[in-house]
Amino acid sequence: MMSCLAEVYGNASSIHHFGQMAKQRLEMARRQTAALIGCQPQEIVFVSGGTEADNLALFGVVRHMNRPLKHVVTTAIEHPAVLNACAQLEQEGVAVTYVRVGASGVVDPDDVRRALRPSSALVTVMHANNELGTVQPVAEIARIAREAAVYFHSDGVQALGKIPVDVKALGVDLYSMSGHKIYAPKGVGALYVRKGTRMGSIAFGGHHERERRPGTENVPGAVALGHAAESAARQLNAQAVELAVLRDRLDTGILARVPGVGVNGVRERRTPNTTNIYFDGIEGEALVIALDLRGFAVSTGAACSSGAVEPSHVLTAIGLAPERARASIRFSLGQSNTIDQVDALIGAVEESVGHLRRISPVNHAHA
Repeated sequence: MMSCLAEVYGNASSIHHFGQMAKQRLEMARRQTAALIGCQPQEIVFVSGGTEADNLALFGVVRHMNRPLKHVVTTAIEHPAVLNACAQLEQEGVAVTYVRVGASGVVDPDDVRRALRPSSALVTVMHANNELGTVQPVAEIARIAREAAVYFHSDGVQALGKIPVDVKALGVDLYSMSGHKIYAPKGVGALYVRKGTRMGSIAFGGHHERERRPGTENVPGAVALGHAAESAARQLNAQAVELAVLRDRLDTGILARVPGVGVNGVRERRTPNTTNIYFDGIEGEALVIALDLRGFAVSTGAACSSGAVEPSHVLTAIGLAPERARASIRFSLGQSNTIDQVDALIGAVEESVGHLRRISPVNHAHA
């Protein structure tokens, strides 16, 4: 990205030398990104990130369909980028079914099949959940959608670079990707649009990105995404094994040393980098702050709204009581993490939870 910012300042849509230099870099990035997911370069649309990719997929397909009744099928555990886009479609008169997900955190393909209607225009189910790490049966759902002649979109933001992604094998029509999840900068992403998918634009301007996304291309961002994609493809299998070892060590260590805890969602079907653990009798926010003070960055997956901490919609959707959902923490590991860091984190969690339970007004049963 840095060399691109310094040397490639042409507009990729210009025909002069500087523009063509930028265009070459942009198209190289398109090939690199396509190679990571097994598609053609022309099926990649560069966007500003996962949220825009989700919006372009949902609005681009559903609004473009010229029929009186329209219906979308999604799940209760999707990312807000999908859920809030669905809420907007509902405002526009589109019916939306939110398929429920059980305690495993994995959607049942048969529930998606049962939710389909003659008016269904799109099914959108994430590849991996951002809070639990649970991997969804995307290929089976894609098959169900294809049999019903309904387009299928998957938000792949949390799966890309963590588990193998082959869009042809998965059978998806649209697949969202975000740069910063694979060590590219923030503010760049991509949407895979299978050749032949009928999709309109949701913004209007020039003819960029095959008329799918107007606006001067973010060349440095796309170039960085391309390099990150190439690096992810090269390291994927080895890194997945390393991360899974660290994640399992973290899980096992916390479960062994801290009472009143458990893993949310099924443990077998997860991306290798994520675990979500509840700590009964404490407030998750307090544990986030305690760990931050000890040098560890973790998250609750809950959003602060109007001063009140709402429990995570994902955790309540899989059946957790609000108190337990609020007492849950998501731990994500990355390529720079080490065994020593994981062991230090286990110790920090044990001490922080012990301290918080002693002083907590929530629950003195654990003191």
